[in-house]
Amino acid sequence: QLQASGGGLVQAGGSLRLSCVVSGRAFSDVVLGWFRQAPGKEREFVATIARSGRRIYYADSVKGRFSISKDKAKNTVWLTMNGLKPEDTAVYYCAAGDSRWDAIKVRGDDYDFWGQGTLVTVSS
Repeated sequence: QLQASGGGLVQAGGSLRLSCVVSGRAFSDVVLGWFRQAPGKEREFVATIARSGRRIYYADSVKGRFSISKDKAKNTVWLTMNGLKPEDTAVYYCAAGDSRWDAIKVRGDDYDFWGQGTLVTVSS
């Protein structure tokens, strides 16, 4: 089970930090990711972090502005978003995927478990 939180309304240029608590899975055995879906658009990849935490990958659209991190002791993965733009407005989802290897995954189909989503709205 994944429980996402931290969304809200923010002005362009502002920051938000999304949190996702992972339960029911061995936290150290899953690859974690963040995806988003804007109104009228398909879900898109945002960021992923491998089991070890040593491999991280971002979508080009958020590179340099967003940061993914995790804490095993808290079973939590975060998405820190800085320099937000109106085009970042979307429902953000955290996801977890079983991973035998220390892989990073960018396809939503490669994830097995999804959170309920948290809405981020960026005003201009």
